[in-house]
Parts: sequence; C-alpha cells; structure tokens
Amino acid sequence: MPTALITGASAGLGAEFARQLARRSADLVLVARSADALEELAARLRGEYGVAVEILPADLSDDEGVERVAERLRDAGDPIDLLVNNAGFGLPLQFADNPIDDEVRHLRVHVEASMRLMHAALQTMRGRGGRIVNVASVAGFISRSTYSACKGWLIQFSRWATREYAADGVTVTALCPGFTHTSFHERMGLEPGREGVPPFMWLDAREVVRQGLRDAARGRAVSIPSWRYKGIVALARVLPASLTSRIARRGRV
Repeated sequence: MPTALITGASAGLGAEFARQLARRSADLVLVARSADALEELAARLRGEYGVAVEILPADLSDDEGVERVAERLRDAGDPIDLLVNNAGFGLPLQFADNPIDDEVRHLRVHVEASMRLMHAALQTMRGRGGRIVNVASVAGFISRSTYSACKGWLIQFSRWATREYAADGVTVTALCPGFTHTSFHERMGLEPGREGVPPFMWLDAREVVRQGLRDAARGRAVSIPSWRYKGIVALARVLPASLTSRIARRGRV
C-alpha cells in the first residue's frame, strides 16, 4: 500500500494508523482540522521513517473541506491505495437536550463525509485495487443514541461494499473497537474506572490498529478487536434491546 489517506489523523486512532503505516513504509496524506498538529506529526514521521507525508487541513463537517479531501482521493495521477475514515467526535446521549446543530454536524462527519470520501476513493480504486477502513464502533451493534446509529450505518455499508466491489479489487472494512485509550474519550471526560466502565474493558490503541489493518488485509468486512468485545457483540444479538440499551448508557458523560 504505497499511499494511505487518514482522516482525523492528528490524534488518537488516526495518529496511530499514521505511525503504524509509516513503519510499514507507506507514504501518507494526513487530514484533520489543525494544520499545526498535522505538521508536527508529519515532521516526526518523516524524520523517523523517511516516508513522504502530505498534510491536508480540512473540516469534514464543512462541504468545502470534504470536497478538498475528495478531490485528492480522485487524483488518478497520484492515487490513494488505502483510505482510513477515522474522523469523528462524540456527544452526550441525551439527544433531545443536545443542540440540534451539534447533532447535524455529528451526522455529517460520521456518515455523510465518510460516504462522500468512499465514493471519491472508489473512482480510482475500482479495477486498480485498494482498501477502505471505516472506523466504526461496537456501539454500532446496540442502541445508543445517534452515535450508535451513525456507526451502525458504517458497519452495514461496509458489509455491502466489500461484497459489491470485491471483483474490482477493493475491500471495505468496518473497524469496531470498544473503549480505547485515546484522546476521543479524554475529550469527553471519560477515564478508565469511571462512568461504570471497568479498566479491563479498555483497549490499547496500538493493538486496535494492528488488528484493523490485519483484518483489512484479509478482506474482512467487519473487524472487532479483542475477544471481550466479540463476546459482547454476540450477546447483543440475542439479548433484549431494552437490556442492552440500559447497559449501553454507561461510559458517556
């Protein structure tokens, strides 16, 4: 995979994807809102691994920002071989109490931007080959407000797309971690041992990314890191939705 484009690359799982791919000698296109944070990461990766790193500052809740990234994905002269749709953020579970503009922005980043970038990537990947990794969540298998709905969409679309475009050499994988040690949860004020989430339920970001890349290379439509969360997903399929919804309310401020 000579070139990978990663959204939400300045921190968390996005930065970990960048480090692991650079270690594998992949050139990178890093996307996030903060140009300074991207340039700092890019400089470290260039110095440590000797790879080419392009930065592309863009706000994926904005049409102009999404189109800027989509244009880069459609560039057949310098094609992207791996797209990692990782950008996202969380909101409190109380949908009716959240500002509706925040909810719309949340939907646009998680679903609309991911869909538009997948569409753009497919224009150059079909027939040539490529991989798409959509960072979803175990929450996508249960009822947990709009976050679950967004991640559920990514999971279902990834399942369909990897079957649909397999003949074109393109695989689409939904990576579904549970609680992971990253700045995503820190920004929400959530730490191991708080909010009813025991420490053993927290995953290491490095292992989440390793497993996601491994499953993407195997062409798997869904990747669930760790047997604990595989078990939770299996239980969620048979337990009553009323019970899983109550359990799922843990872990969010």
